[in-house]
Amino acid sequence: MALHFTREEFAARRARVCRDMEREGLDGMLLFRQESMYYLTGYDTFGYVFFQCLYLGGDGRMTLLTRAPDLRQAQETSVIEDIRIWVDRPDAEPARDLRAILKEHGCQGKRLGVEYEAYGLTARNGKRLEAALDGFAILSDSSELVTRQRAVKSEAEIGCVRCAAGFADDALEAALPLVRPGAFEGEILAAMQGAVFRGGGDYPGNEFIIGSGPAALLCRYQSGRRHLDADDQLTLEWAGVDRHYHAAMMRTLRLGPPPAAQSEMFKVASDALLAVEDALRPGNSYGTAFEAHARTLDGAGYAAHRMNACGYSLGATFSPNWMDWPMLYHANPVEIVPGMVIFVHIIIFDSDRGLAMTLGRTSLVGRNGAEVLSRMPLDFTLT
Repeated sequence: MALHFTREEFAARRARVCRDMEREGLDGMLLFRQESMYYLTGYDTFGYVFFQCLYLGGDGRMTLLTRAPDLRQAQETSVIEDIRIWVDRPDAEPARDLRAILKEHGCQGKRLGVEYEAYGLTARNGKRLEAALDGFAILSDSSELVTRQRAVKSEAEIGCVRCAAGFADDALEAALPLVRPGAFEGEILAAMQGAVFRGGGDYPGNEFIIGSGPAALLCRYQSGRRHLDADDQLTLEWAGVDRHYHAAMMRTLRLGPPPAAQSEMFKVASDALLAVEDALRPGNSYGTAFEAHARTLDGAGYAAHRMNACGYSLGATFSPNWMDWPMLYHANPVEIVPGMVIFVHIIIFDSDRGLAMTLGRTSLVGRNGAEVLSRMPLDFTLT
């Protein structure tokens, strides 16, 4: 068994979810988020791109409905014992197969929570699910029930996050010697991802982001590579990953003497990052932490060049992205509590002057505030 956590920890997680279900008047959960399945059972796959559902009853019973390629995947990586297979064919109706399973479990007429907020439950499959269960059970959107629990990490999970943070630092250290005039972006990416793999880490939930020249003002991955100029800027966003647990970082590096405006942008970004990290205290809200970002940047005259969010929770996530719930944005009422892992990113994109500045790193919330997990300094890195 390739379990990343003990059976006792998985059992405790499921017990807490069952208690939450009882509080919300649910008789069971239909789990479609791969993150939830991994968190509660260890089940590790990318098979969620097809119809796949884990039923968790209020009594703790579990049944997984999936495809044949994931039978052994579930057997080898999870504690799930009852695994059912739906068969690929032109007239396949896995939602009706799920209904039959739920009938076995006595779910007819019961109230079931559904993870509608799931990449595996497409709009088409969601309609099929509702059609199959129409008149059979009462469905309730419970997309955040497990997600809320996942936001607070156990000691075992924190160990994975710390390991991931070390991989993220290793990736930056591997990249810095390569950032020079004439360097090929592909070599930089290869060194960064290679550092994570050599350490024993995983693929990230989304691509590493790299952009130079005008593309340094992008915060999404785009295909295509270029060689760096002698006078250039390079934006990187990446994550170290251990057992799917992420610790992200972000930097804008400079080749050649920086314009005075970009040096000022670094100073403001650094001030904003430290202000947000100082606000990551138990009892504050995610919205309160965002306001520290907005207050700092707006006060320095960068209101037109900042983002409307400045970070988000991190944890064990799967493709297509590593962003987790909740996010740092205006008036978000979610309370910050010990055990949360939060990536803060400060992004200033001045399109008028063609200048970028980003700073980002991951922190662990403790009883007295945030602990920065990166060992790398916040210097404005020049090459």
